[in-house]
Amino acid sequence: MPDPDEHENPGGDSTADRGDADSRAAEQPPPRPAGRGRVRILALLVLAAAAALTAVAVASRADTPAPNAPNAAAAADTAAEADQVVAPAAVTDAQLAALPQETTFADLPTAPKDPAPGQQPDGLVLHPRTAVPLYSKPGAAAIAALPPTQLGSDTWVPVIGEQPGWALVLLPGRPNGSTAWLYRDDPRVDEARTPYVLRVDRAAYRLELVKDGATVRTWTVGVGKPVSPTPAGRAFVLASIRDTKPTFSPIVLPLSVHSDTYTTYGGGPGTVGVHGWPTDGVYGKSSSDGCIRVPPDALNILSSDVPLGTPVLIR
Repeated sequence: MPDPDEHENPGGDSTADRGDADSRAAEQPPPRPAGRGRVRILALLVLAAAAALTAVAVASRADTPAPNAPNAAAAADTAAEADQVVAPAAVTDAQLAALPQETTFADLPTAPKDPAPGQQPDGLVLHPRTAVPLYSKPGAAAIAALPPTQLGSDTWVPVIGEQPGWALVLLPGRPNGSTAWLYRDDPRVDEARTPYVLRVDRAAYRLELVKDGATVRTWTVGVGKPVSPTPAGRAFVLASIRDTKPTFSPIVLPLSVHSDTYTTYGGGPGTVGVHGWPTDGVYGKSSSDGCIRVPPDALNILSSDVPLGTPVLIR
């Protein structure tokens, strides 16, 4: 984050061209967060493959008797039950509309916490074409609704866990590290994959761009000051905002995490973002109010190549 008089507002609504997310076809892959004057969607779409049911083989040692027929049948029944999809709790349109909207402005303390905040997701990302319910666990009551757009960009959330028919996803609101279960078999939900991961090492002031498991670019960046540190954990690229009257950065990439110091900032909810800076004296230092300040070439690459929903690992 910049100093307050720089008017950074990744979570607010001033001076920002919110993009043209609503005009995109639902079948498009997760968008790349900017480019040539407006937000572009360039990520590769991978058609969702139906999960294949695998036969359960009961292995036994040569000196161990094979199970009798009733026990073998019971084992097969147990395996079949484990692969059964838990049906989602019914949610009417009226109930869905009344649920809290899970956006960067949300605060959902009842949401499950990220079970492995240091683990790298595999790149699967989901997009709701219309608002869909979020659940604390498969089969439980809905706790929130995930809208199709965030800050003018299509909503793409990374998958961090799976059960048959369900996906555990990171959420864009407070508290940091919030998650929820999304019914993956919902026909309103699109799937895609991002080959990228962003890794931020705060102590080393380093940002790595990783593609298909290999580091392709590294930059020295600025991070939060000791009094307003950049929060650690798993996050993701939430949106892309092009500032029509930039004072510090032509493009801001809001992340899914928020400042632990500021509950509000510049009219927004304290959303942490990735953005540029007018001078290069801020890089290699704890210089921001929580945001990640990157050099111009980093901002150009991240805003043109990296799809929305791409995981960001901050340590």
